Amino acid sequence: MSKILITGGAGFIGSNFVRMMLLGSDHEIINLDALTYAGNLENLSDVDQHERYTFVRGDIADPMAMDKVFADHRPEIVVHFAAESHVDRSVLDATAFVRTNVQGTQVLLDKSRIYKAQRFVHVSTDEVYGSLGAWGYFTEDTPIQPNSPYSSSKAGSDLLVRAAVHTHHMDCVITRCSNNYGPFQFPEKLIPLMIANALEGKKLPVYGDGKNVRDWIHVVDHCEGIRKAMELGKAGEVYNFGGDAERENLFVVKEILRLLGKGEDLIHYVKDRPGHDRRYAMDSSKARALLGWTPRHTFESGLRQTVDWYVTNKPWWERVRSGAYQAYYQQQYGAR
Repeated sequence: MSKILITGGAGFIGSNFVRMMLLGSDHEIINLDALTYAGNLENLSDVDQHERYTFVRGDIADPMAMDKVFADHRPEIVVHFAAESHVDRSVLDATAFVRTNVQGTQVLLDKSRIYKAQRFVHVSTDEVYGSLGAWGYFTEDTPIQPNSPYSSSKAGSDLLVRAAVHTHHMDCVITRCSNNYGPFQFPEKLIPLMIANALEGKKLPVYGDGKNVRDWIHVVDHCEGIRKAMELGKAGEVYNFGGDAERENLFVVKEILRLLGKGEDLIHYVKDRPGHDRRYAMDSSKARALLGWTPRHTFESGLRQTVDWYVTNKPWWERVRSGAYQAYYQQQYGAR
């Protein structure tokens, strides 16, 4: 059994990873999250009383706060999800992205080195590679060419992790994934936004011509890949995870409407966003060959499950949209 510090464990991917590790391993889990707008402890309400689970509220970019976390808990493994992640928000103001994604990652690397964490797993994104043409795939050797403030900040954090390996001989691995979908995703992202809007009879905004292509991966498949990288990955290596599910955004939107029995008249085309990459697609052959990983969800089955989850859990996303979810921390931890 190891102590694992999971940063950003109240977010979408992080909370799914926390649950997987609590229910599928004997590791002790410390969930560190600043609970900014996308951090939602309600995501973990079914496991937050688990005997091997501890929640700590904290800002990864605050060196003094992180020193206390590492001194108190002495994690042997750090799995780093915490990040500002919404491209549109980064276009409007990149300040928080630089602070959290770049400065925060360096603080965590410094504390991991000082307190002798045995492994640092940095969860990144395919967006650091830039945009593909009509053919080809991103491999781990594809040059980094980010096109948005968000992806640039993630590329910067990737390079800091690389530097920690080569300068300080730290044991770090980097994972990069395609677009995630599944339960507990904050409803500003494409799939949950479209589901929620359709259920409320609102317009579904589609950027540009809707022909931008993304490679979709179910969040559980991604989390299983991260665990494989944590357990089996080689220090200094990068591992790509994709779902082998390239779909145009417009196709995804239309499929959601079909699954919900809604008409395509709800689709509303809007001006394309600046720096909108045309196509992403991941080559995951390295992870398949060296980590023994393979995705278990097809896009069709995963999307149907996801739509069903948002239909069944309407109170969850209504509380997120209203901001009421932010009271959960005070309810659970405020009196302690």
